[in-house]
Amino acid sequence: MRNNIFQFIKYALLLSLVAYMLAVLIPRSYDVPQMHKRKGTQYWDLQTGSKIAYTLVSAKGIKKPFPIIYLQGGPGGFISDRNIKMLAPLSEDGFDIFLYDQIGSGQSERLSNINEYTADRHKKDLEELIKKIGSEKVILIGQSWGAILATLFIADNPDKVEKVILTGAGPIQPMREELLNTDAPDSLNLRKPHYSNREANEKLKNIRINAITFWAKSFGKKLASDKEADDFQTYLNIELNKATVCDTSNAIKAEGGGGFYAQLMTVQSFKEIQDIRPKLKGSKVPILLMKGQCENQSWGFLNEYIELFQNHQLKIIPNAGHSISVEQPELYLKTIREFLNQ
Repeated sequence: MRNNIFQFIKYALLLSLVAYMLAVLIPRSYDVPQMHKRKGTQYWDLQTGSKIAYTLVSAKGIKKPFPIIYLQGGPGGFISDRNIKMLAPLSEDGFDIFLYDQIGSGQSERLSNINEYTADRHKKDLEELIKKIGSEKVILIGQSWGAILATLFIADNPDKVEKVILTGAGPIQPMREELLNTDAPDSLNLRKPHYSNREANEKLKNIRINAITFWAKSFGKKLASDKEADDFQTYLNIELNKATVCDTSNAIKAEGGGGFYAQLMTVQSFKEIQDIRPKLKGSKVPILLMKGQCENQSWGFLNEYIELFQNHQLKIIPNAGHSISVEQPELYLKTIREFLNQ
């Protein structure tokens, strides 16, 4: 009898192991929107080795001296038709507007060596593409991770930025953990969003994606193809978009184009970033900080920008979350315009 029990346990464990290995190793597919090519897409071949897809919205009327460069969130975020439509009216004020897919996302190249997806690589790409544009200075608009990228660039290139606009700004790196629990002044009337990034991740992760993540972070290798991994990112974005708004019913539909490995490995590289605060302290670059009333980023993170940049303006956007332009598109554009035309 005892031998039969042991035999049963042995085979049950073996079957469980086989089932687990199959769940880990068999590629998965996701019923998600696929990436489509943006009309008018052009490409830069940069000295860093990156092939970057971009869209230029050309200035109308009397051209302003310094172009706008939009830095999308993520990392691994991409430029959508919606981004272009939202910012295009700024061209009517005389600004050339450049919107680009960061390396590993959208229509830009995917790297075979995922260890090369680092914050420093993104910063060097930005430096090189500004050389391609050929402007003495630029205006940066950074959303979420795009704000982190903007500060990395400003730290090493303070004289190349005329103005900077940060929306839903992520924490300056390396992140100060103690700022997570900093309370905002009551007068700002901030509210917590109804849904969080953590909830989205916990809801959709599976055994295989956990293994893919572990393999990438531990060994710097792709256990899944770029397509499978990026399709999962789109699948995840369906839920993550709910965490970027005050009212989850306003969340935008996910589009194909997100870069899973670019997101994962760039975030992992944050621990390698040297503290840039000494370079930013007392910066005179004019900065506009826009924070949604239901923003999911800690007040302490935004307050660091206020402390470091001398010439700052803060605008709290009511009834908006992390992605301000989704719920308050007119106020988003109006606030940016007013700052640029000062």
